[in-house]
Amino acid sequence: MADKLHVDIVTVEGRRYKGDADFVVAPGSEGELGVLPRHIPLLTPLAPGSVKVRNDGEEQFFFVSGGFLEVRPDQVTVLADSAERADDIDEARAEEARRRAESLLQQKLSDADQAAATTALARAEARLRLAELRRRRRV
Repeated sequence: MADKLHVDIVTVEGRRYKGDADFVVAPGSEGELGVLPRHIPLLTPLAPGSVKVRNDGEEQFFFVSGGFLEVRPDQVTVLADSAERADDIDEARAEEARRRAESLLQQKLSDADQAAATTALARAEARLRLAELRRRRRV
């Protein structure tokens, strides 16, 4: 049997995914991280974006709004602030969130509110990119 990674995607609300993979890609805070079996251990913050889990040629995508990625030689754990499968993304809701965040950023805001609006915009844009990817792959 080929080497596999055990993958868990977990939020405070519960487990969103549990399964095996031969490759995982996650949005690290400094860029995308690709993880193969026997990867060196690491712990890194996650940026809002998509997690790709590939197993035997099949790919599954998840949106994560941030959190942490823990990698061990045979295991990947995504501890996400929130996570949802690409198929569950409500594009209209994500588009509305993007518009609200952009509108807020046009206003004079405190530093804390500016940071919150910037984070909300990044989350909404990442959800929309993943929904677009899902739509293109179905065609």
